[in-house]
Amino acid sequence: MKWLFSGALVALMGATGLSQTRALAPVAPRLLSETGLYAGEGTRVVDVRNRPFAPQYPLWSDGAGKRRWVQLPPGSRIDVSNVDRWDFPVGTRFWKEFDFDGRKVETRFLWKVSDSRWVFASYAWNEAQTDAVLVPESGSPEVADVAPGKRHSIPSRTECRSCHDSSRTEILGFSALQLSDDRDPNALHADRLPADAVTLRTLVDEQLISPRRNEFVATPPRIDAATPQARAALGYLSTNCGSCHNRESSIASLGLLLKHELRGDKPLGVSSPRCTPALATTAGRKGHWAVPANPAESRVINPGKPELSALIQRLRSRRPSSQMPPLGTVVQDRAAVELLTAWVKSNPEGWALLAATCGAGRS
Repeated sequence: MKWLFSGALVALMGATGLSQTRALAPVAPRLLSETGLYAGEGTRVVDVRNRPFAPQYPLWSDGAGKRRWVQLPPGSRIDVSNVDRWDFPVGTRFWKEFDFDGRKVETRFLWKVSDSRWVFASYAWNEAQTDAVLVPESGSPEVADVAPGKRHSIPSRTECRSCHDSSRTEILGFSALQLSDDRDPNALHADRLPADAVTLRTLVDEQLISPRRNEFVATPPRIDAATPQARAALGYLSTNCGSCHNRESSIASLGLLLKHELRGDKPLGVSSPRCTPALATTAGRKGHWAVPANPAESRVINPGKPELSALIQRLRSRRPSSQMPPLGTVVQDRAAVELLTAWVKSNPEGWALLAATCGAGRS
């Protein structure tokens, strides 16, 4: 089915309640129902013009169920000249809905209002589940139980931007790798693709990207890894760690490049196609944070020794001073800890070869 779009941006704002404090200064409306997500007033049926999508490597959010939608303005295309830095047209809108135990708790809204500005908004669902109300810029703490003694908090605008801004606003779940039709069957927490979901093939077939990039269909992007286990591990790290640890972020000087890049199959002058930035900057490397029990032997990833791998120990922690990711989660992702522990313990010979090839054995 061809992608259906709303009317022009100005008409859209008038029709859906999207408002402006003055010309060229749009702001988020008070109610989620006024953002254009739903088909009409008083209904919770999603407008067919808003297309669902499901990233193959989703962000861990304490076990929340999620649904996501995107809408582009009419006649527009996403600029994918840089395969790792998509540029969305003005008027693009995204929504992400969170639920716990089937009850909707929060919906986040991103709306591109100019070449350099996005509106960020979060909405908290009411008890009757009839609508969601815009939360303050400071967020809303502890709005839902997620585990004994643990509650979900809706982030502040500053916290939203800390994940989505890295010299530009980034949509973490909408990229070439995340939308690839060559989906990883072992990806943690991945949702089944909804009917009529947006994928790379969709974007190419419906001429919604520019340039066309037929290679997205002929050879869909995938993480080139030595094993299926390694592919799943690197995919998890790319989303859950790479949104901050990448070459464009404010903490790039730490030297961790965990975001998978399509241009990065042979990075840093290394000949091995599997020596990706994530492996080259972690395997055998000393980091700025050391495992307290044995700082001398601590490495970001200590091959064969997950107990001396800072990456795994920080993922395991839920202390504010040491946990990773630092925001958006209060519950340990046990499945991820198990996957990464098994990955680091596996194939010692392969890890040794990797360290030698990537030069990561040097501290």
